Amino acid sequence: MITSTYHFGDVQYDLKSRTHIMGVLNITPDSFSDVGKFYDAGLAVKRGLKMIEEGADFIDVGGESTRPGADSISLSEELKRVLPVIEKLKMSTKIPISIDTYKSTVAEPALDAGSVIVNDISGLHFDPRMVEVVAKHRASLILMHIKGTPKTMQADPVYKDVVEEICSYLQKGIQIAEDKGVEQILVDPGIGFGKTVEHNLQILKNLRSLERFAYPILIGPSRKSFIGNILNLPIDQRLEGTAAASAVAIMNGANILRVHEVKQIKRIARIVDEIVRS
Repeated sequence: MITSTYHFGDVQYDLKSRTHIMGVLNITPDSFSDVGKFYDAGLAVKRGLKMIEEGADFIDVGGESTRPGADSISLSEELKRVLPVIEKLKMSTKIPISIDTYKSTVAEPALDAGSVIVNDISGLHFDPRMVEVVAKHRASLILMHIKGTPKTMQADPVYKDVVEEICSYLQKGIQIAEDKGVEQILVDPGIGFGKTVEHNLQILKNLRSLERFAYPILIGPSRKSFIGNILNLPIDQRLEGTAAASAVAIMNGANILRVHEVKQIKRIARIVDEIVRS
């Protein structure tokens, strides 16, 4: 039986006691959601500290956009974006910092700089060395499902059974991680990463299928295109849709929500927690 108590650096969380909130900090000029708002390192640090003030339990720092159709960037550019922010956040807070990357060559210096979690959108399927880096640093690992790559993932994704195929994919990553001695694993079905609107709805409805792994479930519905498609709204008007999807995710077993609007989703999570976890 996997314990629900996880240690992230100096911080310990019981991930079953309440829904925890991970704040999204994109340090990119072309992210699908923040559109370069926090590309400057100083602004990014201020934003990270603001999310912590609003109640974030984690900050997820990313230096490469993984929006649909995104191109990869150079290693030097990605490191230039994320390392100063991680270092400054580490000096200012004990809140656990996650590095959002699928590259071991980014993850390792980010862990050296103060990150304690690696959020791998490929679920250990892109970079064979990633698991070694995570194990070496005794870091926590988020395994996410993606179909294809960010460049190709929304080019007509097809599944026979989206939930079962996600679980099969995640199981492979889990096995790799467990075999290398990674102790703290979290799973993420990858909302919007190679999925249609219907696929995303099926994931939310059947999220408890991921409980078979006995690892905490993280999910990132924030501002995703399926919300925009349903409501016919642009990215900056998807808070209510994000809130609805977040509430459903909590009711169906989510332990961590990865979101942009920390303050609002934190309040919603508290109400839903009172309903389903009391």
